[in-house]
Amino acid sequence: MMLIIYTYVFSVIFKAKWDFAATGSKQEFAITLFCGMLIFSVFSECVTKAPTLITSNPNYVKKVVFPLEILPVSLLGSALINYLIGMAILLIGQLVFLQNVTWTLLYLPLMLMPLLLLSLGLSFLLSSLGVFLRDLEHSISIIVQALYLLTPIFYPVTAIPEEIRGFLYINPLTGIVDNVRKVVVWGIQPDWMNWSVEIIVSGIVLWLGYWWFLKTRKGFADVL
Repeated sequence: MMLIIYTYVFSVIFKAKWDFAATGSKQEFAITLFCGMLIFSVFSECVTKAPTLITSNPNYVKKVVFPLEILPVSLLGSALINYLIGMAILLIGQLVFLQNVTWTLLYLPLMLMPLLLLSLGLSFLLSSLGVFLRDLEHSISIIVQALYLLTPIFYPVTAIPEEIRGFLYINPLTGIVDNVRKVVVWGIQPDWMNWSVEIIVSGIVLWLGYWWFLKTRKGFADVL
């Protein structure tokens, strides 16, 4: 239902158009929009649930010898399963309405790597911080809602004035969404330079998040 509403608002009222759209149809707009929403859903599910990941499982910390690192990984796994279900629906819609699925879809696992590294790194970081900062989940929810609007999910990057367009790329999700759309919907080569930068940045986030998790996990039992 929300997909239909977003498609109507942005394609009809605001007359937004995707840069590489082949037909310009409402169906193509909806599929392109859905593709971006799926990417953000993985990120959103991980970072909004991470702050309560440890506090909602105190028995794993206090009473059982349990590798707590599994919790952020399982959270990402759950988000990824939901993404794959959504992607299957998207591809069916693409076959029905656009009559094509391009060979560049083979790039999808590579294009998802920065998203997975980033989401996992933030899950490690936020799940640890959430033990010590109990109100963190509320702040994260607000930030995620703002990020939802600042990520080019409902509009193309070129819709933003060129003078401030560069600020969009401070958000790592911008390049990820753009590259996934290129290989899934539009059938063109991804921006490999952006992808390389995203891999490096996401890898650093994962390393820092995991390092912080290991550094602080010894204090979890004392707080819980």
